[in-house]
Amino acid sequence: MITLQTVYILAGLMFCAYAFFNLRDKSNARRYVNALFWGVYGITFLFGGELPHFVTGCMAIALAVIAGTGKLGKGKSDSEQPELVEKREAGAKRFGNKLFIPALLIPIVTLIGTLTLKYTPLVEAKNVTLISLVIGTLVAFIVALVMLRDSPVKAIKAGGQTMDTVGWAAILPQMLAALGALFALAGVGGVVSELVKNIIPLDSPLAIVVAYTFGMALFTMIMGNGFAAFPVMTAGIGLPLIVNQLGGNPAIMGAIGMLSGFCGTLMTPMAANFNIVPAALLELQDKNGVIKAQWKTGVLLLLVNTAFMYLFVFRF
Repeated sequence: MITLQTVYILAGLMFCAYAFFNLRDKSNARRYVNALFWGVYGITFLFGGELPHFVTGCMAIALAVIAGTGKLGKGKSDSEQPELVEKREAGAKRFGNKLFIPALLIPIVTLIGTLTLKYTPLVEAKNVTLISLVIGTLVAFIVALVMLRDSPVKAIKAGGQTMDTVGWAAILPQMLAALGALFALAGVGGVVSELVKNIIPLDSPLAIVVAYTFGMALFTMIMGNGFAAFPVMTAGIGLPLIVNQLGGNPAIMGAIGMLSGFCGTLMTPMAANFNIVPAALLELQDKNGVIKAQWKTGVLLLLVNTAFMYLFVFRF
């Protein structure tokens, strides 16, 4: 049976491979720091289930310290070599829109796996979607290698170079999601619930829905990640008020609630991996240029999500 641990092992091997390629990259003056960062991160995936929690916590602190020093760097990418640039451009012209096939395979395989694999003994049922996503990624990886007739080692090395470009922000979503879970265990959701009960009229479904969707967006803007906001706002408003008190549909509440949080992601510099890193990769003069381009869309989607939740969460 394919379990979540299998996924963790694959992720750990991938990050350890990034560490190995960094060690061999003499064009990166900070290759040892990069190798240490990705190596420690890979070990948390490989052995996190066996290591004492204290040790894993120390490793997480080590990652934060390494990132905080600003010593992570990147070497010269293979794609910057003129002959490879010409080869890539020629390949793009030859394949055209077929280059999108591997990328499109990921959601297609994930959806098929989610709908079918849960009825088989092949995968762990409670994690079928995540496992299907990994299977979809592997399928897309193999198809891309066959299409382009390229080396898997070269592909993994290029992936490591991309991760070096993104840097510490690549692990930010996982860290913030863990922080959200810690906040929920610490009772922050209960505090939020009490605050909401003292401010909004509890006999108004619209007021409660607005508090939840806008609260998800606001807390996401503060935390920088919808996964960090979700357990806190759902424990404070979603479950006790929308579901238990008003009888709302928990599936609709959860789905639209997360989308509301993602609206906040579009409007905050705290979501560095979504908004600040792309600005750096695109070499924009304004580091907040991505946010300025999409905040209006975020506000509009938040209003639409609020309307949808009010219309549907109590009717199905």
